[in-house]
Amino acid sequence: MKKLVTWMGLSLMAVFMLAACGNDKESASAPDGKEKLKVVTSFTIIADMARQIGGDYIDVHNLVPSGTDPHEYEPLPKDIKAATDADVLFYNGLNLEGGDKGWFKKMTDAVHQKDENIYNLTEKVTPKYLTEEEGRDEEINPHAFIDPAVGVLMAEKITEVLIEKHPTDSDNIKKLGEEYVARLKDLDKEYGERINDIPEQNRTLVTSERAFQYMNDHYGLKEAYIWEIDTEENGSPKQIKDLVHFIQEHKVPVLFVESNVDTRPMETVSKETGVPMAEKFIYSDEIGDPGDEIDTYVKYLQYNIDLIHDELSKKR
Repeated sequence: MKKLVTWMGLSLMAVFMLAACGNDKESASAPDGKEKLKVVTSFTIIADMARQIGGDYIDVHNLVPSGTDPHEYEPLPKDIKAATDADVLFYNGLNLEGGDKGWFKKMTDAVHQKDENIYNLTEKVTPKYLTEEEGRDEEINPHAFIDPAVGVLMAEKITEVLIEKHPTDSDNIKKLGEEYVARLKDLDKEYGERINDIPEQNRTLVTSERAFQYMNDHYGLKEAYIWEIDTEENGSPKQIKDLVHFIQEHKVPVLFVESNVDTRPMETVSKETGVPMAEKFIYSDEIGDPGDEIDTYVKYLQYNIDLIHDELSKKR
């Protein structure tokens, strides 16, 4: 992911006038005929979690679409209107949306959303930090959601909020939420078991970006990467040289490339070390659109652990 940039491009006056003109809440009915709760989410994984838990009892408007960087997003007029009308707004936190000076905070402030409608889903997560480098302040790694145990915390919070905000359908939402959380807990257990099944000498996950820090620390995988977080310098000669040295020293068996990054830096690493790249991409920042192979958070987690286990366990 690219570093946070300043609020750019929005013609705020025109956008907010548009939002104000269309501020009436459109009626939408749940299966029992009651009005649906209007939910806004900051990016695709949270949108899917909310839909799985809220079911037909909520309407979800997601802000950052697949293929777009959530650090740098510029809300569209339809996003401003949705944020204005929303009963609930969920965001990741951990600086994914830019923190207190980022686009999400500026948007919610500009449309005068109430604080009690806005929920940070990672408040219970202990932040992990990227290494401080000369000329760059220490940064929080925002990718906690790659760890299914963090997903459990996020899903529990979504369930709690939706029950509170939509009491008329609270029993149905509670049931959906409990089932979903149970599925994530099963995946947390599966991650632990399958990573422990990988030969110990192979338990190193090499990726392009340092997105898997939370997951690696939780389940005992060593990590290596070309760059820490998407910046203006991704795949520099020094970064590649450092990783090549690490791979040669630690006898890493396979290299992973994320679905949303340039493959060329890792291809260079593979060529210089003779270590193969995994046959499939690994997923980090997002899920796909409905109908894509990986279009839910549960599929995303299952796909990743299948790929990690199979590639690191493979005899070469």
